[in-house]
Amino acid sequence: MPTVAPLDLEGHVLGAHFLGDIPFFASAAGTLHRLDMGHKVTEANDGMLASVIDPLTNTIITSGEDGKVFRIAADGSATLVAEEPRKWITAIAAGPSGAVGYAAGKVATVVTSDGKSRSFTEQRSVEGVAFAPKGLRLAASRYNGVTLHWAGTNGAPLDLEWKGAHTLVTFSPDGRFLVTAMQENALHGWKLDGKPTEEMRHMRMSGYPAKVKSVSWSPKGKWLASSGAPAAIVWPFSAKDGPMGKAPLELGTRANILVTSVEFHSTDEVLAIGFIDGMILGVRLADQKEALLRRPGKGAITSLSWSKSGKLLAFASEAGDCGVVDISG
Repeated sequence: MPTVAPLDLEGHVLGAHFLGDIPFFASAAGTLHRLDMGHKVTEANDGMLASVIDPLTNTIITSGEDGKVFRIAADGSATLVAEEPRKWITAIAAGPSGAVGYAAGKVATVVTSDGKSRSFTEQRSVEGVAFAPKGLRLAASRYNGVTLHWAGTNGAPLDLEWKGAHTLVTFSPDGRFLVTAMQENALHGWKLDGKPTEEMRHMRMSGYPAKVKSVSWSPKGKWLASSGAPAAIVWPFSAKDGPMGKAPLELGTRANILVTSVEFHSTDEVLAIGFIDGMILGVRLADQKEALLRRPGKGAITSLSWSKSGKLLAFASEAGDCGVVDISG
């Protein structure tokens, strides 16, 4: 059993992140807690709604009910990136060259590193945002699909339509696929490379017993892991048509105990799987060998993150029991 350094915080913790080998924990109350030669606290949003890592700048981006977007550095200092008075900023994404994307109501906005911003208005509320791996292109998921916007040029937006509410959006690391999590218990995908037929363009990934709230790509984009079932559902994306016609892997199966968070290792095909009862498993895809990383705790695992060295795993939970697992031994 690896060693676990626990941290007991008050209330829901929505994000676990690493800047280098320093773990950060983002609480829904709006504070960031870091374990850096002791327990240190940064006050950020008044009511935090989202937090993501920006690996290019080695910072964390946060947003909240106060209509503010902050960039948090490794020393805990907070810089205001954007402000939308009286708006809830519900989704954020880190993009190329220090760009930040965020959603407030029906508007998706991109702020570049020079402080310039550009906004795009949808007909319905924007639920999720993500940047393509190449070019300043933002995906905004919404009711009945996703819109792709060029933020750095005047290129026409591309609408990808599929009935239903699309709550979360992600690009594959090579930019060939776009996948959303839906309000119904399913993932939906689009093939972006080439000019496939309309029928080929869509990828339906259904059969989940619960909503998918967490997804993670393997380091080279061959696999997409997802929560929402009593196992991590891992879809194959190495073929030119992605998972179409192929069955997913089911990793870390536990009878009637839902997976709530998944996170691939940064360099190896190893998946960390967090469950609704606070347990965490590590599974190696090559042989599906499992390792118990943490016994059940007080609350559902909400977020998992690997350190830059790949030897530490940070976890957060909805009950505030967080911590770091050291797997180096």
